[in-house]
Amino acid sequence: MYNGDETILEKKTIKDIKKLLDQNQLTEEELIALKKDKRKGVQSLIRSYEKKQAAYKEQKLHFETLLAFDAGYKSNIFQKVVGVDEAGRGPLAGPVVAAAVILPRRFSLIGLNDSKQLSEKQRETFYEHIIKEAESYAITVVDNHVIDQVNIYQATKKAMIDALLQIDGTPDVALIDAMEINNFPYPTHAIVKGDETSVSIAAASVLAKVTRDRLMNDIGAKYPAYQFHSNKGYGTKEHIEAIEEHGITPYHRRSFAPISKMSI
Repeated sequence: MYNGDETILEKKTIKDIKKLLDQNQLTEEELIALKKDKRKGVQSLIRSYEKKQAAYKEQKLHFETLLAFDAGYKSNIFQKVVGVDEAGRGPLAGPVVAAAVILPRRFSLIGLNDSKQLSEKQRETFYEHIIKEAESYAITVVDNHVIDQVNIYQATKKAMIDALLQIDGTPDVALIDAMEINNFPYPTHAIVKGDETSVSIAAASVLAKVTRDRLMNDIGAKYPAYQFHSNKGYGTKEHIEAIEEHGITPYHRRSFAPISKMSI
């Protein structure tokens, strides 16, 4: 497209230029030429494009760091790492959910991160990609009644152990987000902030988070007054007010404050 001057690009509409930038169809020479275009709309597009490119490079570097972390636990490239994470330790209502996932050798998902750092749309898109590409995955749910019986720590541990037990095949090593789990026929490692560090744990965090959010949306459809679709069971001001006005549902955790201190 570029012929040594800016005339061809200058003849293009801003809409056409936006399409070319969105599709990454411009060469470095064309981008340099485009920066000389004096139209304000073009300059705005260039700034937006450069910002997106910088963000992509940062995400790509982070993803490569996640991959490298998991690789450090393999003695050879053919070994399988299983990542484990949970969602839902803190809410006043709903289950705790855990996921375990074994990713393929050439897995790629630029932008993958701790699920809490992603938008709902990103999580949903990544969820579909992960379950499609994973060598194996398992998702387990421990409900609020069990949480009340054994406490949230033990319930979370149970969910993680169940996920590991349900994974197909035998991993060579397990990387678990901030939880010590032993007595497996392969090494297990508790990784502090593992969902920000390990690609397998980050993938598991997405599976667990999306699954739990979907469950809370279903519960919210039954009990709209509690706004579970937005708070996911966490103790927001509106949620607490709904409990005070309507009482608790069968999905609330009776052992959690402030519910445990209420006369119900």
